[in-house]
This record gives sequence, C-alpha cells and structure tokens, in this order.
Amino acid sequence: MLTAQRDGLRFEIVTDEPEVGVYLYVYDAEKCIRDILQNDVQTCIEIASEDYQVPREDWQKTGTF
Repeated sequence: MLTAQRDGLRFEIVTDEPEVGVYLYVYDAEKCIRDILQNDVQTCIEIASEDYQVPREDWQKTGTF
C-alpha cells in the first residue's frame, strides 16, 4: 500500500491485482469519500496529483504492496 496526505485528506493506493486492478482511496478523517479503480499504480498517482495536488514525492510505502 502507498499512502500520502494533503490538505487534511489521506490517500491510499491499494493493489488488488491481477483480478481487479489498483484502487485509489480518498479519506476525510476516517470516512472514505472517493474510491477510484484503475489499471495501475502510476495512473492512481496521476489522478491524485491532478485532482488533489498530491505531489508525486509525497507517496510512501506502508505495509505490504
């Protein structure tokens, strides 16, 4: 899993491959306010950057990925 934080929001990228893909989750406090299914991690990082201005260098590996 990859995680990042920006403007009070927490972001997680979680893989569910090869069956499903990769999810980008956006949390406000403990509530998931958005989940996006994509084909790869890079696309999730790009969406977070474009939609929420999360810098690419802010992503950190946590847990198993």
